[in-house]
Amino acid sequence: MPEKMKVVVLLSGGMDSVTVLYDVAEKHQVVGTLGFEYGSKHNPRELPMAAWHAARLGVPHQVIPLGFVNELFASDLLQSGGQIPEGHYEESNMKATVVPFRNGIMLSIAAGYAESRGADALVIAAHSGDHAVYPDCREDFMQSMGDAIRLGTYAGIQVLRPFIAMRKEDIASRGAELGIDYSKTWSCYKGGEIHCGKCGTCVERREAFLISGVPDPTEYLETGPLPAKPVATR
Repeated sequence: MPEKMKVVVLLSGGMDSVTVLYDVAEKHQVVGTLGFEYGSKHNPRELPMAAWHAARLGVPHQVIPLGFVNELFASDLLQSGGQIPEGHYEESNMKATVVPFRNGIMLSIAAGYAESRGADALVIAAHSGDHAVYPDCREDFMQSMGDAIRLGTYAGIQVLRPFIAMRKEDIASRGAELGIDYSKTWSCYKGGEIHCGKCGTCVERREAFLISGVPDPTEYLETGPLPAKPVATR
């Protein structure tokens, strides 16, 4: 692997993708960032955050419309779906927020964009906390998808996943080291004016700041006791 690569970062505007952007920018040349407008309830809240950080680093940012996902796919995360569930992020009810093959679709598009930009690699911020609920965030999927993208591009585009073995609190700690303004990130799946504090992503965000000891700049509607981690997650 070359010491310094040209990379494209998948940048949603959440804590993980924003942190991975700053993390890889220290080591590689970021030639572009990609967001996707696929009809999630929180797209309008998170995408401006992605654009803000890309602009701060002087990196070209593209938002790719994927309206067919909201129209044709079944997920409560989407505007066409039901209510966002509340509780611990590893509870089985969080499977209702899975958008089928979302990362597979986004990585495929990003691979074509990366090769067109003359990049060597893609960067995605999937982490170990995603593994319980989201099958397209697990390392066996990422490894297989990475092989497919490498073999399917003349440039041999790599898929880098530096956070794949890290938990959210580790990411928060890394972000603090990098001086990231986490008030300029969005997690809540409900997509309201402020974070709800009770959906799975809000619970994960609150827990990450609590465990890491990093000050949480987020305003929440609810800040009651955090739900306990379930005994069995599958």
